[in-house]
Amino acid sequence: MRDVMKQALAVLLVLVVSLAGPVPAARAGTADILDRLKAIPGMSAEERPSTIAGQRWFWLRYRQPIDHRDPGQGWFEQRVMLQHRSLDRPMVFHLTGHSVWETMFESEPAKLLTANQLSMEYRYYPGSRPVPADWTKDTLWQGANDQHRLVVALKGIYRRKWIGTGGSKGGQASVVHRRYFPGDVAGTVAYVAPNNVDDADDSAYDRFFETVGSDPSCRVHVRALQREILERRPAMLRLLAAEAAAKGWTFGLVGDIDRAFEHSVMEYQTGFWSYNRESECASLPPLDAPDEVLYQSFDRVLGFRFFTDQALEPFVSVFYQAGTETGWPTPSFPHLRPLLRYEDSYQPRAYVPRDLPMTLDQSVLRDVDRWVRAQGSRLMFVNGGNDPVTAEPYRLGPGSRDSAVYTAPGVHHVFLGDVIAELPPQQRDRAIADLRRWAR
Repeated sequence: MRDVMKQALAVLLVLVVSLAGPVPAARAGTADILDRLKAIPGMSAEERPSTIAGQRWFWLRYRQPIDHRDPGQGWFEQRVMLQHRSLDRPMVFHLTGHSVWETMFESEPAKLLTANQLSMEYRYYPGSRPVPADWTKDTLWQGANDQHRLVVALKGIYRRKWIGTGGSKGGQASVVHRRYFPGDVAGTVAYVAPNNVDDADDSAYDRFFETVGSDPSCRVHVRALQREILERRPAMLRLLAAEAAAKGWTFGLVGDIDRAFEHSVMEYQTGFWSYNRESECASLPPLDAPDEVLYQSFDRVLGFRFFTDQALEPFVSVFYQAGTETGWPTPSFPHLRPLLRYEDSYQPRAYVPRDLPMTLDQSVLRDVDRWVRAQGSRLMFVNGGNDPVTAEPYRLGPGSRDSAVYTAPGVHHVFLGDVIAELPPQQRDRAIADLRRWAR
């Protein structure tokens, strides 16, 4: 569901930064890391005050071709964040799959390896979008080539081992990157990565929701609340209209407020299990709660803002790719019928401007899935046991080597967090040992 760089060679003095902010840009007889970054063709770099002791923080923009097959079609700048520890440490290449975070953070692999970290925004997100935007170039293959060019540009500076990682769509992007450029990184840790290779058959999600969690009463109550909210459509719409008027929300892309409301309710079950611990079931209201209580509870669990124009616009890229390559998981909703009015429009087409044509072709996704099973090596898939994405995960095959799939019990859709730490001890220790071995 979201930049631009250059290349050069020089000798670097390892520098450490404290919470106080950036250190001086250069010292006698050495080339500072900032100077080396700026010397890479197509790269601009700016150092910002660090908020993590021992690391320097750089905001980068790297010039990328709109079409890697035909650079003559023009260029755009892609946003990248670099957290620098030392040239003597590995590099963790963190793929967001979406927009890049404008705050410092450490992915779990970066913490486990005490590594440098490079975090990259996905092409066609607002901060990394060509103007005008040719949306036919917002593809998995083009994204993998963006990632490859950035690795090549920076490997002249960061010569230690590289490890790829990412969560959710970023996890998927890290696997696609390895399929096309297997030598760019020494290993990949993909967190909660979706693998919806057959968009026509989403029955796996129905089976998942029948067994998710350890408390059957929680599953029942979440479904019952989903239906109750839909049954109170007039009251919920009044509350939503009042909030939309107060906050300036509009619903032109989806079509109208009623459609946005229904689509939000259809997301409720997936949203609860994706973004909440099962223990939060205890805080859900009873079915006979007042309208305002029910509305506020829904807002905390998922949010009615989800399908407003303001919320959808930054994510056109993810919905476009869902409608053209990655697919759109759609569980069936027998418990919501006959209350649904717009079920047929619950698909990516509804969230992308009408002037952008979309045709689904999952050949790349199927190819990557085959590659994982037949040739993939040094791949670690880390999933959450309560995460709906685990209904259709990546799986290993007879040709997979030095790879593993782990599932952390009770964990939801944690795309940026310490999920390896929540594995059973024996699996956790093996995963950490493999990661450190790959990075040596």
